[in-house]
Order: sequence, then C-alpha cells, then structure tokens
Amino acid sequence: MSLNEYGIKLTTDATMQAEQLRRQRPAGHSPDGSMDDLLAALRAAAEPTRLRILALASHGELTVSELVRTLGQSQPRISRHLKLLTEAGLLTRHREGSWAFHRLADDGPGADVARHLHALLPQVDNHDGILAQDRERLTDVKSARAEAAEAYFRDNAERWDQLRSLHVDDAKVEKAIGQLLPETGIDNLLDLGTGTGRMLEVFSSRARRGTGIDRSHEMLTVARDKLETAGCANCQVRQGDIYQLPFSSGDFDAITIHQVLHFLDEPDRAVAEAARVLSPGGSLLVADFAPHKLESLRHDHEHRRLGFDGNEIEAYFSRNHLTIKDTISLAGDPLTVVLWLAQKPRTDAEPAP
Repeated sequence: MSLNEYGIKLTTDATMQAEQLRRQRPAGHSPDGSMDDLLAALRAAAEPTRLRILALASHGELTVSELVRTLGQSQPRISRHLKLLTEAGLLTRHREGSWAFHRLADDGPGADVARHLHALLPQVDNHDGILAQDRERLTDVKSARAEAAEAYFRDNAERWDQLRSLHVDDAKVEKAIGQLLPETGIDNLLDLGTGTGRMLEVFSSRARRGTGIDRSHEMLTVARDKLETAGCANCQVRQGDIYQLPFSSGDFDAITIHQVLHFLDEPDRAVAEAARVLSPGGSLLVADFAPHKLESLRHDHEHRRLGFDGNEIEAYFSRNHLTIKDTISLAGDPLTVVLWLAQKPRTDAEPAP
C-alpha cells in the first residue's frame, strides 16, 4: 500500500466509524467527546503530507523551517498542515521567540493516534520511498545544524568561559550549584557537555571521581589543561555523545548539566539518558536560562532554545521518574538562570545513607 493509498484508507475508515457511531447513538444521546476527538485526529492525519510530518516528528521536535527544507514544500503550506495537526491534538506547539517547535503530543486521543501511526507507517508499502527520503533529508538538515554548532565551539573553545560570563554571573551560579549538590559523599560525579571542565574544576573536591563528557575535541583539550593546572587528579574528560553515554545504568550518583540543554535538538532525550546512568537516590542538577527573547543568541551563539520554563523541565523529569527536590532562580540582566535539582527514587532494598 502506498502512502497516498494509506491516507485515503485512513480517511475512509474514520468517516465510516464516525457514521456508524452516529447511527448507534440513541436519540438525544450526547456525543462521546473522547471518541469524536479520536475520529477527528484520524481524519486530520489521513493526508500524505501530514502523515509524513507525523513520521518526522516521531524523531524529535521540529521547526517549520526544518520541515520546509526536509519536505520541499512552501512555508505557508507546511504551516497549514501543522495547524490542522495541532488542532487535532496530534502535535503540540511550543512558541519561542521567532521560532515554534512542534512535537508529537504526549497525551490525549491525538497522542494515541500519533503513536499508533508511528508503529504502522514503516509497514506501508511505499514504492516511492518517500518516508525513507524524508528521513535522509532530515538527517542532512540536522547534520548541517550540528556542524554549525561544532564549528562555533571549535572557534570559541579558548575563550568559552569569557563568552559565557558576558551573559551570566558565573560566581553566583556556581555558589548556588554548591548549595544544591551534596557537600561530601559523591562517589562518581558526571558533568554532561562539560565544555572547558569548569564544573569538574569547581566541585572535584566533593567527589571521589569526576568525569566530563563533550563532543568537541577542542573543548576537551582546553578542559584537560585546566583540570591539570588546577590539580584535579581525580577528574577525567572524554569525548562522547550526550544522547548515547558510554556508561552502564546507575553508574553515577550525581550529574550536572550546566548551560547545555539550550544547545540541543532534543533536550528531553539528554535528560532521559542522564536519568538512565543516574543511580537510585542520585541527584541530577540542571542549570539553564529561563525563557527570554534574545534572538541574537540563536544567530551568533548557536542556541537552539531560548531558555526553558519550569513546567517543561519538570515534565522532562517526570517522564523519567525523577522527583524535583529544589529550584533556585538567579535573576540577571537580561538573562535569568534557573537551577533545578531532581532525585532518582531509591529502590525498596536501598536505605538512605
């Protein structure tokens, strides 16, 4: 069955189900809202381009411009499709400055339909290979963006701490992080997106062993030099992917993600991977910007996101069974930094220390 035929079949099936339900309802019976929502979601999905959008959205949140480049269609047309999918509850839309991010809905009838379609679409006999081509183009779009970010980090590795201090009072942030992290007893500390290794340098005395992960070889070169100069012999840094950490589940009892999430395509996926390697009872600390409107940070400094609100971070934690323990907000001009501390529940067999 081709993608077009599959879309037609969805439309036909949804229409027939709706008509059958109407006939079965007793006279004067009020409509079943959840069923109507489900049928509306099916009808909204039953169009080839919208099916392609849903298939792409299953790989992470996307902007309109990314979908335009991937699908090769005009911006107004893509926007109309996104509006229909959002109104039907299949996608959620998050506005951030001049960008809007779209992702599969997490709950409701639309989310059920989106998950069901995601499982079925690979089975569609799509002779034109449209879905495969879309995935390849999406990979190219993401690769180009990743290369731009890596070039930025490579070019700015030596002056990274200076660049960051232009926007944030690092001393205040580090003091607040110190208030949230355990003062003693950290066995294994992990710093994700470690950059120049600043978190390891500041908090190495609290841990038996510290490890930093970063993709940028240039950043790691700077980090190794700084850690050696500071005498942090218990710390090491290594090159790695924040989405696929080279560690076993539960290896670390404290993890920091300091000013990293706003650079990522999929910040929720990074939090999920951090939760995986966090031990029961361990602490995850995220420090990042509150929502702001400085578009220049996107254009000049490769920021993917213009900050995060508390509900979004808490949702990341909740989906990965982490419990928020504390939050600190540090107002700045023009940027505010927020620290979120979460904990992974202990198992019944593990008493608190």
